[in-house]
Amino acid sequence: MKKGICITLACVAAASVFSFGGCKKKTVASTTYEITAKYEPENATLAGAVKVSYENTTENELTELKFQLHPNAYRKDALYRPVSSAFEKAAYYKGESYGEIVVSSVNGAKNWEVTGEDDNILSVYLEKSLFPEDKVVLDIAFTLKLAKVNHRTGVTEHTANFGNFFPILCGVKDGGFYESVYYSDGDPFLSECANYSLTLTAPKDYKLAVGGEITGERTLESKKEYTVSATNVRDLAFVLSDEYKTESIQCGDTTITYYYYDDTAAGETLTLAKEAFSYFEKTFGEYPYPCYTLAQTGFCYGGMEYPALAFLSDTLDAENKTRAVVHETAHQWWYAVVGSDQLCEAWQDEGLAEYSALMFFESNGKYGITREDAVTEALKEYRSYYDVYGSVLGRTDTKMHRSLKEFLSDYEYQCIVYDKSVVMFDTLRKSIGDKKFTSGLKKYYADCKYKVATPDKLIASFEKTGADVRGFFESFLDGKAIL
Repeated sequence: MKKGICITLACVAAASVFSFGGCKKKTVASTTYEITAKYEPENATLAGAVKVSYENTTENELTELKFQLHPNAYRKDALYRPVSSAFEKAAYYKGESYGEIVVSSVNGAKNWEVTGEDDNILSVYLEKSLFPEDKVVLDIAFTLKLAKVNHRTGVTEHTANFGNFFPILCGVKDGGFYESVYYSDGDPFLSECANYSLTLTAPKDYKLAVGGEITGERTLESKKEYTVSATNVRDLAFVLSDEYKTESIQCGDTTITYYYYDDTAAGETLTLAKEAFSYFEKTFGEYPYPCYTLAQTGFCYGGMEYPALAFLSDTLDAENKTRAVVHETAHQWWYAVVGSDQLCEAWQDEGLAEYSALMFFESNGKYGITREDAVTEALKEYRSYYDVYGSVLGRTDTKMHRSLKEFLSDYEYQCIVYDKSVVMFDTLRKSIGDKKFTSGLKKYYADCKYKVATPDKLIASFEKTGADVRGFFESFLDGKAIL
């Protein structure tokens, strides 16, 4: 996600780095989500049901499954607000507004309840123990109420955003389900790849921008029904609008489509997306999905990535829209295909996405963004943070390996997560050379496709090129490198 509208080219922060194993062995998704939903704009609700077919891929006996209920962060009494005070005005365009997800039933289980630190977990107690490779099928019914908010999940002035909108299994970490609250900094998500189908009913005038392939579309009186398929993806998100216009372009085997309502340079935006997409595919590896969609929408940050889908804020000026398009497109390689622990290792996807964007601009001088200027600006911002926090707090925490909850402010998050990461990756590239740097990223992409990669796996990918980089990474991530 591009955190701010005027962020310099940067890369993101890390957290506990060497704590758990390598990439997971299984590369074919064994979990499926079959979602049926109906959107009613008049009351901003989505009535939904999801059939989850789950195979126990852990090495442990399971007696319960845990699902994230991300939309409950939008509740009035939520302990963790989805938006920090710095972005509240841009997010809540009509003032205070609230939403939530209400689970009404879970079939196929012994019992269930809403738990978690912030009513953010659906705990489903199984009828019998689930041993490794055993399977279970659950049917979960829910109702989603959308707040009026320019955010991942909410009604905006021109669209309805459905990011992180349904009960999704918690990611697996250290052999168990990992619960996460909704931190306002970064992307508080950890998810495994799965197969998705969606049957969505909406008013017939609404167009659907979705992170998947639209396989069917039919009009039923005043309604339209869409069917969508997405295979081996980390999540499924979509945007609806009755104002959307569309343009599409082909890039190799992938169709790129842009949904917009206020872009006088829509053709240029789409061409930029294709140029960036083509560059990343040639530089890092082949994109595995048949489509990639960009959706202009109300969003208080610059953009947000989902598998095969990117949100683009409708408030971006020309330069920041250019940066956001390229950054979010890079996320299709670093997050969508190669996953990581975004809660504790954010630099793996954000840092690589932002530095990959810098590599694209370096190879396309017509956009006027140079590598030297971007790295210089990132170092300047980082040093300013170091001085400010040092004078105010008497200390400055320069560690990159930290969880999202450890950041004191949006400012600290940006400077550690983006600025320091840009400097780190550029310093590494200068140290080992362009050839080994690019080769290491290609190996990382090839080895960790569809998986949740650890920092150790990224380091090992560079080491396979013959570069001794472990000490280098440790010095940056532990905060010992002097910049």
